[in-house]
Amino acid sequence: MGDVKGFLKIKRTGPKRRPVSDRIHDWKEIYKPMKEETLKQQGARCMDCGVPFCQGWSGCPVQNMIPDWNDLVFRGRWKDALKALHSTNNFPEFTGRLCPAPCESACVLGIIDEPVAIRVTEWNIIDRGFNEGWVAPIPPARETGKKIAVIGSGPAGLAAAQQLRRNGHSVTVFEKDNRIGGLLRYGIPDFKMEKRVLERRLKQMRAEGVEFKTNIHVGADLTVETLKKDFDAICLATGAMQARDLSVPGRELQGIHFAMDFLTQQNKRNAGDAIDPLIEISAKDKRVVILGGGDTGADCLGTSHRQGAREVRQIELLPEPPLKRSTNTPWPLWPMQLRTSSAHEEGGIREWSFMTKKFSGKNGQLQKLHGVRVEKIINVSGGVKFIEVPDSNFEIECDLVLLAMGFTGPQKAGLLTDLGVNTDSRGNVTVDENRMTNVKGVFAAGDIKLGASLIVWAIYEGREAAKGIEAYLKKC
Repeated sequence: MGDVKGFLKIKRTGPKRRPVSDRIHDWKEIYKPMKEETLKQQGARCMDCGVPFCQGWSGCPVQNMIPDWNDLVFRGRWKDALKALHSTNNFPEFTGRLCPAPCESACVLGIIDEPVAIRVTEWNIIDRGFNEGWVAPIPPARETGKKIAVIGSGPAGLAAAQQLRRNGHSVTVFEKDNRIGGLLRYGIPDFKMEKRVLERRLKQMRAEGVEFKTNIHVGADLTVETLKKDFDAICLATGAMQARDLSVPGRELQGIHFAMDFLTQQNKRNAGDAIDPLIEISAKDKRVVILGGGDTGADCLGTSHRQGAREVRQIELLPEPPLKRSTNTPWPLWPMQLRTSSAHEEGGIREWSFMTKKFSGKNGQLQKLHGVRVEKIINVSGGVKFIEVPDSNFEIECDLVLLAMGFTGPQKAGLLTDLGVNTDSRGNVTVDENRMTNVKGVFAAGDIKLGASLIVWAIYEGREAAKGIEAYLKKC
């Protein structure tokens, strides 16, 4: 390391957020730029720890060479840092901005001090790379004549597509929506990642020869039979977007929507698309309740603020996590602890251990949420159940409820059913060690195989699926 005592002399510093009073009135990214000297100092905090858990399985699925590029940044060798970063990660601009950074939770320095600021260094390396013109297309040296279809344009599909194209295969990415990007495009609010960040990467991929086709729902607009006939291999990367619903009385009332529908509409507005007034979802001047305490719920919170909500509550079934790492998740595991996002800093009320019992309204329109406080009980076998606290019933007046309670797996009707791929008990597509399904030549990567997970896992999955497809094509 450049400064073996850097971690003893330098404190962790992260990027400053723009003032709440400014940022809630626009959709721009919330962080201010950091000075180069500050970033170099943060790179110097990376210890010569011997075993860098940050890049092991508990820290980084793509196994980023974190100590290497931290040291290179400290030395001012930004271009070399970019090469090291790209050697394991196709899209560090996505993970740097959006990943919750399990690498930092696994940082050895984090045992005794605040961990190294890995995530912010990562996205500054790649942003500098784009700004300096170092990120250029890498077209294949030769063409193989093989054709691969990638279904889904989220991070897993894009990673698989880029790796396969660079190996000389003809790659076509099919997307059912009107723009490429999947979750990156429509699931992530612009205040977390402006879509210019996605567009510059897609520009590179197009220049490399990846073909993108939008507004094509494979299994409906394009049959599986045609797909099998026209392509030598197929990679399924459609995600796990089957949202978890809430089966309680009053669910049918107007004003109750899935979180992803709400977030997608706003991203489309920001892109200039017109939203049909008959299906429009808006938090403007409304009393909003978000059911679900995770990242998707926080994204709904930040979006509601910017739309001009009158009041916002985020309600979670689980109890409030501890402020610091729980003893049940010791280092280097991903810690169970309270996480506060930028959206929480902007306002709103967070409540824990609440269960929704029903909704009520008038003339078909939502007016109230009815619930009860609960206590989480874990039995001797590890099973979890929630016991209602006596006399704890409550009512919340609301005009809009957003269901952000996670996802139950991939959608099976159409593509997966027509292909005949096997799934596990959770509904996820099963694969062998090369990411191939039970159907010859059909592979799966990302959330469609894992269930809803992190962007960094999706990128890893896409890269691994590309390896499996490469091995398969060599045998054909």
